[in-house]
Amino acid sequence: MIIDNLIKQGSKILKKQNIDSHQIDAELLLSKAIRKDRVFLLTNDEYKVSQKETSDYLNFILRRKHREPLSYITKRKEFWSLGFNVNHNVLIPRPETETIVEQVVRRFKNKSSLNILDIGTGSGCILLSILKELKNSYGIGIDKSFKALTIAKKNSRTLNLLQRAKFIHCDVDNFNFGTYDVVVSNPPYICSRRIGYLEEDIKDFEPRMALDGGRGGLETITKVVIKAKRLLKTRGQLFMEIGNGQSHTVSSVLIKNGFRLVKKFFDYNKTIRCIMSTKVI
Repeated sequence: MIIDNLIKQGSKILKKQNIDSHQIDAELLLSKAIRKDRVFLLTNDEYKVSQKETSDYLNFILRRKHREPLSYITKRKEFWSLGFNVNHNVLIPRPETETIVEQVVRRFKNKSSLNILDIGTGSGCILLSILKELKNSYGIGIDKSFKALTIAKKNSRTLNLLQRAKFIHCDVDNFNFGTYDVVVSNPPYICSRRIGYLEEDIKDFEPRMALDGGRGGLETITKVVIKAKRLLKTRGQLFMEIGNGQSHTVSSVLIKNGFRLVKKFFDYNKTIRCIMSTKVI
């Protein structure tokens, strides 16, 4: 079967499932199946695909049809213009999370060196993206998921950051190592009772521990703030991603724990997505 026909077939199957990105998903999945980039597909539509590759492709389409996220099927996700390995053990990096990277890099690009802690590092996308920009800085990423850290270490190796990034298997409550100039975190912040209302792509496939922020969505956020207060240097800064509508409550938690609010940042959807604060007590 030729490329053009396979893309049309796959796109049609996905469109019937109301998957808005049916065309590009079909192209990217075929690209993975035949191990060639998307440009090759678009410029060689008469290329004959082998039986084995066709079978792999249709299996990928079936998985996507059942709402498995594209990134888990391809095992890749772009973040901060870098390619990250991902699987079902880590949250898929999202464009809105780039807000943290953008603000840290903007504020510290002229600093000689920083010691950075990433709480709940997952794939390592936040910490590794920052270290790629801040060439003289070092960082530690912690996560309670050993399987997630396997992915983070793989990404560190791929991005040539093994000498500047260290990953430790530890829960936020039990980590008490070092002092830091900057703490970053994208903690789980969705209320437990709202998990069931998320889109199928998310609730059925992404790790619940990376989504579930407990009752009210603030359990892990509060733990991150308390830990940051203990491990940050005086005047050190905390950059934390938060959920829609949590800005006021999280601000109160920060102030109560000795932080001064510096700025709130909006994501691409005009939602307050990141709060920057400074440890003053």
